[in-house]
Amino acid sequence: MATVTETIQVSGIRCEKCVMRLAKTLEGADGLEYANANLMGQVLLSYDDERTTRDALVDQMSRGGFREQPAL
Repeated sequence: MATVTETIQVSGIRCEKCVMRLAKTLEGADGLEYANANLMGQVLLSYDDERTTRDALVDQMSRGGFREQPAL
């Protein structure tokens, strides 16, 4: 098992309810060990790269209305 930790910038987070909605979107994601978002749209993810991929998690967030933003 290799745990990967990274921060992804997303759009769609404007308030605390948005943060909660993002948490609900990621709930139960296979391989996801930890997720934390802030009101600036930064999402810290920690996941088992043998059970899931970054792209799979980004896709799951996208289905919930949160789009990845390019790094500045």
